[in-house]
Amino acid sequence: MQRNMEQKSAVFPAAILGFGIVLAAAVGSYTFYAVRSFDNTLSVTGSAKTRVEADVAKLTFNVSRTAPEDGRQNGYVQLEQDMKTVKAFLAEKGVAETETTISPIFMEEVYKYNPSGSQLPREFTLRQSVNIESTEVAKVTALAASSQELAAKNIFVGMQLPEYHYSKLADLRVSSLADAIKDAKARAEQIAAPSGRKVGKLKAASSGVVQVLAPNSVEVSDYGQYDLWSIEKDVMVTVRGTFLVR
Repeated sequence: MQRNMEQKSAVFPAAILGFGIVLAAAVGSYTFYAVRSFDNTLSVTGSAKTRVEADVAKLTFNVSRTAPEDGRQNGYVQLEQDMKTVKAFLAEKGVAETETTISPIFMEEVYKYNPSGSQLPREFTLRQSVNIESTEVAKVTALAASSQELAAKNIFVGMQLPEYHYSKLADLRVSSLADAIKDAKARAEQIAAPSGRKVGKLKAASSGVVQVLAPNSVEVSDYGQYDLWSIEKDVMVTVRGTFLVR
């Protein structure tokens, strides 16, 4: 009886040891397979850059008048006359009414600092914004440069820099993906060549953000860039491609 128990106690550790060897072999086989699978792919980032020209221009400027508290009504009349002059000026420059949006009048108090602490007369600024959007980029550029003509007419103008946009960006992004993947494969082939490996089919791909840059700029961002101030722009698309290698 005791001998049988001793035999069973000897068999049990042996069984555990044997199971452990089998399990270790299985894990080892899986690890070997995973490593081999990993070695059979290569991930590379490729890019494609296209020079485009803006086809939409936007320009915003403010027209304002300042009036004392008891003269606000006169300020409204002056601003109304100013806007008539501005509309005539825009028509002269070839800007259509359909390209122009004029905001309602905005009024804000002018705060003045008085070291003596005495009460200063209250003043208010009356302001209207003029927004222009046109596909005639050169016309908007010339208009932005002619703000001094309005100043010569005693119009108080706050002119902003024109913005330049490219309206076909979505289509360009799609058409550029193929070129970016070709670039990624070419880079993969250069990496694999010294080891005698051959790059095969594309296994997976993911596109990055679109970078719209000033010409020859390298100021890219993880969240994408969009240059507003250049008429010519470089649109760069990136792709992360994973290729089979053999």
